[in-house]
Amino acid sequence: MDKPIVRLEKVTRVYEEYGKKVIALREISLDIFPGEFVCIVGPSGSGKSTLLYCMGLLDRPTHGRIYVEGKDTSKLTGKEVADFRGKRMGFIFQNYNLIPRLSALENVMLPAIIAGKKPKEVKNKARQLLQNVGLSHRENHRSISLSCGEQQRVAIARALINDPVIILADEPTGALDSENSKEIMELLKGINETRKVAVVTVTHDQSISSYGDRIITIRDGTIVSDNYGNKC
Repeated sequence: MDKPIVRLEKVTRVYEEYGKKVIALREISLDIFPGEFVCIVGPSGSGKSTLLYCMGLLDRPTHGRIYVEGKDTSKLTGKEVADFRGKRMGFIFQNYNLIPRLSALENVMLPAIIAGKKPKEVKNKARQLLQNVGLSHRENHRSISLSCGEQQRVAIARALINDPVIILADEPTGALDSENSKEIMELLKGINETRKVAVVTVTHDQSISSYGDRIITIRDGTIVSDNYGNKC
């Protein structure tokens, strides 16, 4: 069996809010394997986004361990974590997180430029990725001028620029209508199947979760079910 890309061992995350402790995650243990399409579902405030952010090393657990490709991330320096995140992980957010003044092409290129890759090589690859997501005709348009669905397609292309082993998507269709939501989820499913990259997406929408081949349900910071091959 493949080794997990991400392993969580008894991960707990506690926040301070207005002088009170809020337990977002409670001793969660979880493995994510290569090529999986995982949907994490649960009501608002259940801890699903916190779980995703811990997986992506954007947040650190209060207790417990997170291993990525076998490495104990608690023993990595901040620079090592940032390098790993940039080179091995792709991120897609509900509100896209594009830089408004940059073109679609420049937004896609940015993570690779930051990683130190050659601009000419990166530009060619970014153009190919925009073509793959159906946006070749919009590559020179500033992201602020794009529709919501187009901006999310740019975000998907950007997430792929460094050939990640895993894509982490936080409510990727939350700001989209039903038609665009379906197109984005089918695009992510196609990427998962053709590139064999693991995809983990957080959603509160049961219709979106049906794209997953593994459905994890979280409630009150605890995993209450973890099902393979089931559709919700």
